Amino acid sequence: MILAGDIGGTKTNLSVFELVGGKLKAAEHATFKSSEHGSLDEIVAKFVAAHHVRVERAGFGIAGPVKNGVCETTNLPWIVDSKKLARGLGVADVALINDLEANAWGIAALEPKDFRVLNEGARDARGTAAVVAAGTGLGEAVLFWDGRTHRPSPSEGGHTDFAPQSPVEVDLLRHLMAKFGHVSYERVLSGPGLANVYEFVRVTSRAPEPAWLTAAIRENGAPAAVSAAALAKKDPACVDALDLFARLYGAEAGNMALKVMAIGGVYLGGGIAPKIQDKLVDGAFMECFLAKGRMRALLETIPVRIILNDRTALLGAALRAAA
Repeated sequence: MILAGDIGGTKTNLSVFELVGGKLKAAEHATFKSSEHGSLDEIVAKFVAAHHVRVERAGFGIAGPVKNGVCETTNLPWIVDSKKLARGLGVADVALINDLEANAWGIAALEPKDFRVLNEGARDARGTAAVVAAGTGLGEAVLFWDGRTHRPSPSEGGHTDFAPQSPVEVDLLRHLMAKFGHVSYERVLSGPGLANVYEFVRVTSRAPEPAWLTAAIRENGAPAAVSAAALAKKDPACVDALDLFARLYGAEAGNMALKVMAIGGVYLGGGIAPKIQDKLVDGAFMECFLAKGRMRALLETIPVRIILNDRTALLGAALRAAA
C-alpha cells in the first residue's frame, strides 16, 4: 500500500493507493485542516490508526522548499522531516517533495477529461513542460524531457520579481511596493494576490464597494467573493480585477514557457484556474501568454491546458513514492 499526501497551508489531503497493472487505484482518503494540528507526523499517525493502514511506501507533496529531505513549511509553523516520518511509519524512506513537483509527477496519471485546453499547440508537441499553479501561493515546476520520459523538478519561481508590462501594471507595482517592499509574482498571482489586485482596482477606480460585496468578502474571503462577482458580472471593479489577474497569469505562464523552453506544454495547476476557467478561455490569458515579441511564433506551438483534477498532487506523490 502507498500512502500519499498533499500538504498545503489550509488543508492536508491523505490517500492510500494500490498500484495495479501500473495504474493507481485509490482506497482510503481523508482531509484535515492543517492549522488544527501541530505537525504532519500527528496527522499521519491519526490517519493510519483510523484506517488500519499497513504502509509499504509513502510520498508527500508539501507547500514549501524541500532541502535534504526537510521542509520548513511556507504557510505553517511546521518542520517536516522525511526521516522522522519514515521512522513513524516503519518504512525505509519517505519521498518528501515540493507540492508543485508532486503536481508535475501527477500529470502522467491524468486522462484527457482532466484537462481544459486553452491552446492546442503543435500536434507533435513533445519535450520539456512546465506547471504554473496559482492557489494559496504561486507554485511552479518543470518537467524535463530526457528523450523518453519527463523528469519533474521543483522551482520557487513564484517568488521572482513581478515585471509589469503596461501603465496599469506599473501603477499596480507601485501600489504593492508601498505595501510590501519587494513584489514577487506570488503577490499578484495567488488567492491573496487576487485580493491585492482587487484592492488596487477598487482604490484606483474610486468606486465605493457595494454592501452585498463587503458581506460576501467577510463571509467567503476576497478571492472567492471577487471572482464570483466578476464571473457573474455583478461589479465592474471585480470584473476589472479578474481580467487583470488573468492577464498577469498569462504573462507569467509565457515567461515560464520561455525560461525552460516548455515546448511540451504548459499546465495550469492549483485551485484557482479551474474555478475561473470561463475567464481564462475568453482570450485575455492567451493574449498575454503570446505577447513576447519575436518569440510569439514559438509560443503559439506550445499546448496550454488547465488541470481540472484536484487530486493531481496526491497522484503525483504516490507515483513518486512508487518510482
